[in-house]
Amino acid sequence: MKKICFFISLALLACNGTKSTVSGESNSISESTTISAKYVAKQEDVAKTLQFLTSDDLEGRNTGSAGIEKASYFLEGIFKKNGVKPYFKTYRDTLSNYDLPAYNMVGYIEGNDPKLKNEFVVIGAHYDHIGRIQAVNGDDIGNGANDNASGTTAVTEVVKYFAKYKTNKRSIIFAFFSAEEKGLLGSKHLAKKLKEQDIDLYFMFNYEMIGVKMNREDMLLYLTGFGKSNMAKKMNEYAEENLIGYIPAETQYQLFRASDNYPFYTEFEIPAQTVSTFDFENFQFYHQPDDEFELMDTAHMTNVINKTIPVLEKMMNAATKEIQMNK
Repeated sequence: MKKICFFISLALLACNGTKSTVSGESNSISESTTISAKYVAKQEDVAKTLQFLTSDDLEGRNTGSAGIEKASYFLEGIFKKNGVKPYFKTYRDTLSNYDLPAYNMVGYIEGNDPKLKNEFVVIGAHYDHIGRIQAVNGDDIGNGANDNASGTTAVTEVVKYFAKYKTNKRSIIFAFFSAEEKGLLGSKHLAKKLKEQDIDLYFMFNYEMIGVKMNREDMLLYLTGFGKSNMAKKMNEYAEENLIGYIPAETQYQLFRASDNYPFYTEFEIPAQTVSTFDFENFQFYHQPDDEFELMDTAHMTNVINKTIPVLEKMMNAATKEIQMNK
């Protein structure tokens, strides 16, 4: 997540929670939701992707670095292996607003409905992080496991599902954003470019920092910009449970403006929102070297993915644009 301001860092350093561990337990929210029987993400696949993205070989995935270049090739491989076409001429969409070579990785699956395929949804996450930083106990790599290899991993699983079954009536643009940590530059670039194409964009859905479960049982995820649209209400309706909720920190830290959903909201004035489980109390290593793979709860991440895939399917396949901005 983009660095919001200095006082957030102070708040995080003040957190006194213990380190999270990888858990074999699923979230306690009801498992009665009907997940598409055709596909369920597997924890071992989630862990494998996450482990690669957070490896020291990628050196913290700083925008414009050799490390993030390795991540971009990996994500390109996900698209190619699953038969996902590039939305532009190639998967690499070069940023127009950054001084080093930097790329969003953008794939596309056409909708299967003759009429609704002319409408689009964007599903995304940023794959960059902050690279090498001030060392802690001799470690100077900001691996960015929670921020945001976790969200990137989720999108790779969503890609696999829709690529395999092609159940989407509307067309999907999958975007792995670069330069989020530099000021949402990747998403600003893509949102502006898509706006210039005058595409009919229904909604944008973004995964951000889902690596550790919240210390609460009344929701699995919170939604930024909770009151700006009926997205949370519709998602809970589609899930048939209280999947999405609101936390005060979302308003306190203006998180709606802090991630890659925001440029799509400003360009298109549509529902464009982020789901997260980072609540400023459950993880104390934001933008620190200890944001490592070993502290991620891959069972929780897998649960998030398997809960959101069928909801996304219902969102993008509704006969009309049921998700709307609140007046």
